[in-house]
Amino acid sequence: MTIARINNADLWYDITGTGPALLMHHGYTASRVNWQPVADRLKNRYQVILMECRGTGESEHTADGYSIEQYARDVVGLLDHLGLPKVTFAGHSLGGGIGYTLGTHHADRLEKLIVMAPIPSGGIGEYDQARVQEQLAARARGDRGFFMDRYRSGRTLPELETEEWFEDRTNHLMTISEGHITGGLDSMSKLDLSKALETLFTPTLMIAGSGDGLLAANLKDYQRLPNADLSVLSRVGHEVAVHAPDAVSEAIDKFMTFGPTAPKRPRTNA
Repeated sequence: MTIARINNADLWYDITGTGPALLMHHGYTASRVNWQPVADRLKNRYQVILMECRGTGESEHTADGYSIEQYARDVVGLLDHLGLPKVTFAGHSLGGGIGYTLGTHHADRLEKLIVMAPIPSGGIGEYDQARVQEQLAARARGDRGFFMDRYRSGRTLPELETEEWFEDRTNHLMTISEGHITGGLDSMSKLDLSKALETLFTPTLMIAGSGDGLLAANLKDYQRLPNADLSVLSRVGHEVAVHAPDAVSEAIDKFMTFGPTAPKRPRTNA
């Protein structure tokens, strides 16, 4: 586990294994924990890099920089720090939005792209400001029960989403920075890359869960991507890597080895 100074922020990262470089980035209110089961399964074949964005986990709570564009620049900065000209980037949820941003603005730094239950390329739309303020107030008063009740009521797969899992998510949510909560959410609402995806020719794998509320949006974005494969996993919700680590690992391994099937649309010079 290491801290690197990237774009005026101390960012946490960890590297395990050897082989082609595979960088995994977590979602909005998540951390490296969400990718860890897959990282453990793939580290015998790949150089797996886990990172946590500014404002979360063990990375610095900076005064600013809480946007998808900055998170993408921080990924590029970490690659520069590690001396890696290119990497396969795997992003979950918000991390998928970071992946779309890398693919459309920093494609020269990507070997391949993996987006897992990504946020919609056209943004999440307007969000409930009152609900955000309610959550911030609950954090300020240390009300863990508020978040535990929310997770319980939104349980997708009872056999997989345990009280222990909710406790861990609540612990993390209570510690991430307010800047990330508000800035990250605002950035997700304003993401506007739907048209740009049509020119994202980096080989891409989209992994989605059949029980995830983002599935419909994911399928629309998959149709926009000209050089992509799709894996929809049965009985899997938004926490894809936690719900089905074996299936996710297998899908990633095949993609890393063989790439996508033939492009849906040929590249043109237009």
